Amino acid sequence: MNTFELERWAKRLASDRGKPAYRLISDLIAEDIDSGRLQPRDKLPTLRDLATAVGINYTTAARAYNEAKRRGLIDSHPGSGTFVKGRAAKVRLSGGYEMTMNLTVEPSIPTLVEQMRESAIGVLAQRDIYSLLRYQAFGGGQRDKEAALQWLDRRLLDARLENVLVCPGIHSALLGLLTQLVAPGQVICVESLAYPGIKAIAAQLGITLHSLERDADGPLVTPFEEICKQGQVAALYLNPTIQNPTTTTIPQGRREALADVALRYSIPIIEDDAYTLLSDEPVVAMADLAPELTYYITGTSKCLGPGFRSAFLHAPGKRQAQRASGAMRALSVMSSPITDAFVTQWILDGTADAVIRAVRTEAIARLKLAEQYLGRNRMASAEGAFHMWLKIPKASNWNPSELAVDLRGHGVSAVASAAFSTDNNPPDALRICFGGPISRDDWEEGLQQVSELINQPAHLSSMAR
Repeated sequence: MNTFELERWAKRLASDRGKPAYRLISDLIAEDIDSGRLQPRDKLPTLRDLATAVGINYTTAARAYNEAKRRGLIDSHPGSGTFVKGRAAKVRLSGGYEMTMNLTVEPSIPTLVEQMRESAIGVLAQRDIYSLLRYQAFGGGQRDKEAALQWLDRRLLDARLENVLVCPGIHSALLGLLTQLVAPGQVICVESLAYPGIKAIAAQLGITLHSLERDADGPLVTPFEEICKQGQVAALYLNPTIQNPTTTTIPQGRREALADVALRYSIPIIEDDAYTLLSDEPVVAMADLAPELTYYITGTSKCLGPGFRSAFLHAPGKRQAQRASGAMRALSVMSSPITDAFVTQWILDGTADAVIRAVRTEAIARLKLAEQYLGRNRMASAEGAFHMWLKIPKASNWNPSELAVDLRGHGVSAVASAAFSTDNNPPDALRICFGGPISRDDWEEGLQQVSELINQPAHLSSMAR
């Protein structure tokens, strides 16, 4: 790395006082990798040389390199120095399976597949095809809303038809709600580990996410109340049942405490309950604890399959539903009438229930295999979920991003913790998905790869390559 580049870093550090120096240096490394100024295997200055060149102390320089290592940008070798690793490339297998998505289990049960096919054919046979090709009012037709209400009744105590909107997927519903609820200068409270989609939407809209510290039961109550006191919170976003990525289900006591704070400060709650029907755990929805504040969203993509991008939004009241409908219509016009027709039919004729039962049964079987190969103490999981949260042993010296790339190269759907972090302090962990178009035998083979890699120190794996 030449002197000119270090001078440029020093100027940036001098001009940008709004960010800690260690984090800004890590950002500068990332920028230079993206621009091509730094290439893989380029050697970086020693800590003392870096500190002297950019005008920081040795401790800050060490912290900057540690941050860059955590993000998978650089690596250090004792006696050799610190080198650029570069960005992790996306890995695609020859079969075309995108390994980084959280994909629903696809049970290969001939009778179930036939039931799904016959139900779908019935929709096209019984409906006027042109009626499914026309523009529709946003929020779904009467029959679609009644089916949505039947779905919502499984989790909500007082779901009302007038508060229901059928939307083109949970992600679309979240986008619409954030444009409606967040005023300039306001923030959305999220957990320190959260669904990456909410991060992407916030970044696109220029919305600031306020990270809440969490424990094994979910977000802590005191930090939530402290930020509410400042008067800048637009909403609290929660994924409270089988959370993505940690599989945490927030217990009732914590839910009640969070709802109490939201009620006292009049903070709207966005309850993203994408995985709830995969769980048999009896939980009270936030929408039942704070019905006048909660926008409850669930859907079909994580139960039936991502091709069925249909979501059901239950707003706090009729007027809020109308406002949400206007915002979402401006963004996505309407949900697909053909998708809505299929989903409605599957709900009403019992096909959806059959699929969910099969997904849950297969997911539990795959989870038991994971426990055999990896051990329960290494993972957080939930019965019915098709993802788990895998803790990386300190002794292995694996960087989460590097391990995720290696695992994806072996056909295992792994995503590093940084993708979910909202506080820039990701833990040493991965989300592993065991759904998608893979068989149980494929999953067991993948588990062998996970076990071998995670038990093998990172430097040995690098030498083997």
